[in-house]
Amino acid sequence: MTVLVATFNGERTWPAVLEAYTRLAAPDGGWKLVIVDNASTDGTGEIVKSLQSRLPLTYVFEAEDGKNAALNRGLAFVSGDLVVFTDDDVFPRPDWLVTLREASSSRPSFSIFGGVVLPRWEAEPPDWILSWVPLGPTFTISDSSLREGPIPPACVFGPNMAVRAALFEAGHRFDTAIGPRRSRNYPMGSETELVRRLTKLGAASWHVPAAIVEHFIRASQMRQQWIIDRAFRFGRGRYRLAQYEGGPAVPCWGGVPRYLFRELAGKLGRVAGAALRGNSKQLFQSRWELSHVYGEAIEARSMNRASRRLTLM
Repeated sequence: MTVLVATFNGERTWPAVLEAYTRLAAPDGGWKLVIVDNASTDGTGEIVKSLQSRLPLTYVFEAEDGKNAALNRGLAFVSGDLVVFTDDDVFPRPDWLVTLREASSSRPSFSIFGGVVLPRWEAEPPDWILSWVPLGPTFTISDSSLREGPIPPACVFGPNMAVRAALFEAGHRFDTAIGPRRSRNYPMGSETELVRRLTKLGAASWHVPAAIVEHFIRASQMRQQWIIDRAFRFGRGRYRLAQYEGGPAVPCWGGVPRYLFRELAGKLGRVAGAALRGNSKQLFQSRWELSHVYGEAIEARSMNRASRRLTLM
């Protein structure tokens, strides 16, 4: 199998993450690691290359901006029948690849496998993080209630996802219009988009609770404004994914559905009400919802402008 990672300016986490990779148990059939450097401006390249003597590691450089562009580039270096995806701030448990191999071998009718993503907090999270914040979309933490078995596409998380290589050999690739990029102003949901698309073609997903990784949560990501900004990107992604699913045309103003203007007005009212009452929890949650809807509106406008440009070409 091949573990494929796209990275941008990951020098802070790579040393410890790669050290964790050196402790991985080898799965049946062996494995390789492909790291695609998406034009990092820090010491990422040097750090990754320094571990090539200790790991079955291939380093690839991709200048085009965007995680999905980097992943698509990395697919050319894949070996084996299973491609495992994760991130540069994710720590795998030692038996991670062994459990994914066992799941893929024992479930031949399934093509996509999602494991568990736990948090690795840089600092002890305050109570409001654990009680107010939706941990899934904010920190890419998987739902602890999931049990082994078939799962919908939304329950497969990018930091711990395996896909049969045959799907990529058939020509399927990541959508470069969605997902992380250097500007940090992007629609989220790149892995979800791919899994949804493959599901429509008949590929089924299986949850592997024994395949566990830990996602590093920085102290800087536990600030309210960072989380509010994350809600904005989540909203952008939710709107784009909904448009990919299709549906009836709706009335728009400037390319933005009119219902989103009504939702924005309602969310603004909730923010104002919570502020006047001095209710910190309601104020934060109202701001999160407002940012999410604002992200939807911005993505609607962006998609409309892109469509008009294509029409004029």
